[in-house]
Amino acid sequence: MTSNLTPKQEKFVQEYLIDLNATQAAIRAGYSEKTANEQGSRLLANVSVSQAIQRAMQERSKRTAITQDDVLQRWWDIATAEVNEVIQYRRVCCRYCHGEGHAYQWKDAAEFRHKLAAVAADEKATDESLPTDEGGYGFNPTLDPHPGCPSCFGEGHGEVIAADTRKLTGKARLIYDGVKITDRGFEVKTLDRAKALENVARHLGMFNDKLELAGKLAITHEDALTQLAEEGPA
Repeated sequence: MTSNLTPKQEKFVQEYLIDLNATQAAIRAGYSEKTANEQGSRLLANVSVSQAIQRAMQERSKRTAITQDDVLQRWWDIATAEVNEVIQYRRVCCRYCHGEGHAYQWKDAAEFRHKLAAVAADEKATDESLPTDEGGYGFNPTLDPHPGCPSCFGEGHGEVIAADTRKLTGKARLIYDGVKITDRGFEVKTLDRAKALENVARHLGMFNDKLELAGKLAITHEDALTQLAEEGPA
């Protein structure tokens, strides 16, 4: 570490390399939490501190053989991943959507017979409550709702479908962050794509107060993120 830095400045450089968060690095380095934001900005503007950070980053890059381009590409892949490849919310058909005459449709004859036997064994059952197979067989729960269904009026019902995560590839595998089992079922966790896009913008230097394009045109942070999402990193 450069000798002209104070111990707290050296600590700041080390902490800043962890997450590139100047405020948190300042706090961890021992600066007051009340002034950490200002201290972090001031430290980054200090020539000696800035040079020490750049040298440390270069040395780390050489040690790990990881380049800035590698990091940028990884963040971009996360930011542009398709979540539908991991988990989906679908509107699927009801039992009446594709039955003959929109009558209740069974998966197969075995399902119908099982239901018929269960109802027949019920002492309170009446002839009117006995099921029929007028709607036929072959119910496929993955089909789209029938727009003319008189039962669900073409709305079907919603289902959450999670992919077999063992088979995820590419960007989908990158954003998959595990499964959390809850009392209501399960939750598939994914990495924050908006945060990844923000990191891409930060790496490309797009988080100045304003960006000057073609020497004259000024755009805001929000415009920059929108442009980045549409065009991709340079």
